[in-house]
Amino acid sequence: GYDVVGVMALALLTGLGGGLIRDGIFIQQGPPALTTDSRYIQVAVIGALVGALMGDRVRYFRRIIAGIDAVGLGAYAVFGTQKSLAAGLSEPAAILVGVINAAGGGLLRDVITNEEPLVFRPGQFYVLVALAAAGLFVVATLHLGWPPRASALAIIGLTFVFRVLTILFNWKTAALAPPPTVPTPPSKLS
Repeated sequence: GYDVVGVMALALLTGLGGGLIRDGIFIQQGPPALTTDSRYIQVAVIGALVGALMGDRVRYFRRIIAGIDAVGLGAYAVFGTQKSLAAGLSEPAAILVGVINAAGGGLLRDVITNEEPLVFRPGQFYVLVALAAAGLFVVATLHLGWPPRASALAIIGLTFVFRVLTILFNWKTAALAPPPTVPTPPSKLS
């Protein structure tokens, strides 16, 4: 139900928000990458325009979009982790920033649209997949000595496969406790 300004703003926030958090809050080594390389904004704007022009027909491309998102999830997790390690962050902090890089844009989108963030609710493995990708990248590069490029490609591939399996088999997290029930007010006839 958003107009072109709302769609464009949400596309930019969703697509670039994780990297903005990574660079602006955690790494803080100069301007965020999205402000120094115009391709970041261009890709987000093109994606928003294509989505807006397709309108309701976008639902026919659900699987393609899910596949692209599965590749992006691993790529963003690995890139955020790698950039954080290069900036001198500790291993746990680099993993955290990798996960935020991968899922932070969706979190910001949900907050801005006044929705309960999807990443907090039980649902298909998403943040856990990003966490595994970031953690595996640290293990592969720092502890096993694999070259960063080979590690990144292997982990992005594994992340893609696992995320696709998650979608196909609908693997989900579960609530740790049932939500509290709201007591029913007493009837006035009592």
